[in-house]
Amino acid sequence: MHIHVLSYSQNDKNGKEFINLSLVKKEYNSAYSYFDKEVQTQITLPVLQQTIELIEEQLGQFKKIIEINHQKSTFFFYSEFEKAKLDIQITFNNENKIVGFYFIPHKDFENNNSLNIKSDSLELKGTFLQSIENDQKKLVIFVHGSGPQDRNETIGENKPFKDIAEYLYNNGISSYRYDKRTYSYPELFTDKSTVEEETINDVVNVTNYFKSNEKFKDYQIIILGHSLGAYLIPQIAKKIKISKYIFLAGNSRPLQDLIIEQFEYINKIEPSKISAQEVKNIKRQVDFLNSNKFNLNTKKTELPLGLSAYYWKYLLDYKPLEDIKSIQVPMLFMQGGKDYQVTQIDFNLWKKKFKNNKKIIFKFYPTLNHLFIENTEKIPSPKDYEKKGNINENVLKDLKDFILN
Repeated sequence: MHIHVLSYSQNDKNGKEFINLSLVKKEYNSAYSYFDKEVQTQITLPVLQQTIELIEEQLGQFKKIIEINHQKSTFFFYSEFEKAKLDIQITFNNENKIVGFYFIPHKDFENNNSLNIKSDSLELKGTFLQSIENDQKKLVIFVHGSGPQDRNETIGENKPFKDIAEYLYNNGISSYRYDKRTYSYPELFTDKSTVEEETINDVVNVTNYFKSNEKFKDYQIIILGHSLGAYLIPQIAKKIKISKYIFLAGNSRPLQDLIIEQFEYINKIEPSKISAQEVKNIKRQVDFLNSNKFNLNTKKTELPLGLSAYYWKYLLDYKPLEDIKSIQVPMLFMQGGKDYQVTQIDFNLWKKKFKNNKKIIFKFYPTLNHLFIENTEKIPSPKDYEKKGNINENVLKDLKDFILN
């Protein structure tokens, strides 16, 4: 399976290079070398050049690749031209050579695999990917980090959940990811709402939907939580029984402790983003939250991030490092070394809790950020999320291996 990871990476890279050579640099000879030799007998060099020129006559100059999707060895490079947007469909053989090359209308992967699931009184809009050809009878349910998040957990141009789901799909693993309740229905989040309404209820309802569906009775269900989603797994596990849990950059310490750390860190590296006064304010709010003066009547303005007293009271009562002891199924903890939001301190606290437990796996990636994307900068910062990247290949492989074994 390691070969598959390398092939995926190489095909992605070759496709981008081919598009750059043919549509940007107009180096047709170099672009032509990416074709399989048998295909070269059918598509000559002049035909390739004429095809590109004809496309540009109709659509204008190529501008950029918007998004990359793939099914097995066929890649869809959703691309923007001056007059239109479409998919450049490229199929590769086992030697990473091009055996198919087409310009086609954009294929909407989200809508083709849409599945809405009822949760409480509302409907969650999501994407269900089910592998048919190589079905391993495994189903992963994604749980978002904090804030209003779409099903892909989109941050800037990065879509970590989408990266993971499509990689798993190509390895025979099904998945469901959905738009978070606070993303689709922000008006329903009230001052009395907690992480139960924000996250936990929906995970439980989605899990029960699949567990009660006859089609999935033979499937192992795995929950994958990122950041806040991972932090809440010990609480989620009290309400459902599944096969495995995956913690991606899950904090083990209280949220308010991390908030102070993040404010201090950003103030240090980018004081224009967070001032010294803002650091003082957040510390004052956290001190009040941790004091005996805090109660359910405390105003939001006196509390960190403007979240309600009910929200914070729930988190104050939550003890993940204690609750996690009741989970008896395999767990995987993953952490990036260039993550300034959730740090190695949290990772080590989880690790300390499970000394010599072979059911629990810990993976640390020194050069990856909070989204498990490679970070080449010396000092991690919020700017890292502005750059387009993809989930690290080793992370994808480790996820697949844990799910399948």
